[in-house]
Amino acid sequence: MSEPRCFWCGSDPDYIAYHDTEWGFPVTDDRRLFEKLCLEGFQSGLSWLTILRKRENFRRAFAGFEFEKVARFGARDVERLLKDAGIVRHRGKIEATINNARRALELREEAGSLAGYIWRYERHPRLGPSTVSTTPESIALSKDLKKRGWAFVGPTTVYAFMQAMGMVNDHAETCFIRPLVEARLPVKRS
Repeated sequence: MSEPRCFWCGSDPDYIAYHDTEWGFPVTDDRRLFEKLCLEGFQSGLSWLTILRKRENFRRAFAGFEFEKVARFGARDVERLLKDAGIVRHRGKIEATINNARRALELREEAGSLAGYIWRYERHPRLGPSTVSTTPESIALSKDLKKRGWAFVGPTTVYAFMQAMGMVNDHAETCFIRPLVEARLPVKRS
């Protein structure tokens, strides 16, 4: 008998691996945060499984999501990426990723790190698992990112990002991963 998991991962091996080792575990590495936010933007309107299965292609296409490198992409890179069948070939999402890399550089300069900026939006006290698609925190983070010139960062996309990067622990109460994630969440200091 297998361990109880969140219903959404079902029996697909890719989903199970992602659920058990990554989804909801806290991330503080700027490159990984940038990758997660970009991939959530690419996922908009699509299945997450589609993105998950193309993730290695996205990493190759977008220089490992090193935003310093992606920020230097130009029109030739956009055209190259639009021909890459290994990723989602959506001009707006590709251009948003390049734009967001430039905005990430600005944000890091201002805040010291993406992680330092993003984790400011963590909700305290933490609540139990939720089935909502936005929260006041995701709305606020989305609004601030848009004000800073970011694209494809609507409140629903940002909430999915917050779930994926561990800012909220939306693993089901009965999910065996929930306490593992909870144990890794940073403690809010007054």
